Amino acid sequence: MKSFGGPVLFLDRSDINTDEIIPAKYLTEITKEDLKPYLLEDLKLPGFDPKSDKTRNAGVIVSRANFGCGSSREHAPWVFEVNGQYVVIAQSFARIFRQNMFNCGMAAIELPADKIDLLFSFANAADAKISVDVAGQILTVTGAGRKESISFEMSPFDKALVLAGGWVDYADQKY
Repeated sequence: MKSFGGPVLFLDRSDINTDEIIPAKYLTEITKEDLKPYLLEDLKLPGFDPKSDKTRNAGVIVSRANFGCGSSREHAPWVFEVNGQYVVIAQSFARIFRQNMFNCGMAAIELPADKIDLLFSFANAADAKISVDVAGQILTVTGAGRKESISFEMSPFDKALVLAGGWVDYADQKY
C-alpha cells in the first residue's frame, strides 16, 4: 500500500511542465525504474538541486498553479511514483497530468491559493512533513513546532482510484 505523506519538497513556481518533471529524452526507457534518476532533472529554480537528498527523500510535492502542463505523458506521474512521491498538491493541475496521477493510484490535491500559501509558510522548516488521509480528505502539515490541518475535495471516483491503488487495481476489484 502506498503511503500518502512524508517530507515535503516545495517547488515555488506555477506552470511546471512535464518536460521539467521528466525530460523527453528519457521517454524511451523501458521500465519505470529506469526513469528514477531523472526526476525533475530540467527544473530550474533558485537553490533547487534535483539530485539532492531533499528532492530524493520527499514524499509530497507542493507547488503553485497549472502543475503538469505541457505534453500529455504518463511518464510524468510515473517518475514521481517510482521515487515514492505519491502526493502532489497544487492550486491547479493540467487535466491529463491530474488524471494520470489518479490512474496510477496517486493523489493530485487541488487547494485554493490561500491554502497553498499556508503550506508554503512551512517551506523554511527543515522538518516540514505532510500526512494525507485520502479517505477523510484531510491533510496535516507539520514543521518548526507548528501544525495545520486542511480539508480538500476529491471526487468519489478519483478517491476510489487512489484508495484502490490505481485504475488497474480498481478494475480488478470491481470487474
